[in-house]
Amino acid sequence: MPQLGVIFDWDGVVINSANLHEESWQVLADEINHVLPINHFKNGFGKRNETIIGNILKWSDNSDEIIKWGIRKEEIYRELANQQMIKMVPGTKEILDLLKKNKVPTAIGTSTEKKNVALAIKQNQLDEFFTGAIYSEDVSKGKPHPEVFLKAAKTIGCYPENCIVFEDSTHGIEAAIRARMNPVGISTTNTKSRLLEKGAKIVVDRLDEIDLSILEDLIKSAKE
Repeated sequence: MPQLGVIFDWDGVVINSANLHEESWQVLADEINHVLPINHFKNGFGKRNETIIGNILKWSDNSDEIIKWGIRKEEIYRELANQQMIKMVPGTKEILDLLKKNKVPTAIGTSTEKKNVALAIKQNQLDEFFTGAIYSEDVSKGKPHPEVFLKAAKTIGCYPENCIVFEDSTHGIEAAIRARMNPVGISTTNTKSRLLEKGAKIVVDRLDEIDLSILEDLIKSAKE
């Protein structure tokens, strides 16, 4: 088993898609004549569409309707993303290059649909950087449940305790801890203090602030 593996959350860590997602929720709301509550996007960021539509937006309690709207929301996202380039989070390409150069296995562990990830990978030419990936379709429980990260670790053949997880959300940090992994926060959508409060080992503004020795030290110190 590798002594170090890295799992990347997607939105807010690898790509900066918040504006596209927020716009797609508004387009969907207009299409189906529903109202978006205040702070809906902040409260739902990184969560599965079924949870957002049913528990946060409270648009419906009909599972078929919730699934249909969730699918349509992602179709709208991809329509918008094809019109506007999906941008990467500054600093992430640099750490991907570093990990690839040092042959560190990497995986994606995300609540995002596979089609959305594939579109961003194509637009940003990231095909060569990830060994494995777990998407929203691959899990039955969303974060903070650890399922997505535990499955991602298996795709790269790493023990959970040997995995670093890059996350920008508080429930993602919690999921990494529950998976017995080592969460590193990136302050794209939450403050450093909030991520540290939730249990991040360290928090950075950009992932290229980190080098391989920092990641190895995090794994080592967690085992002491």
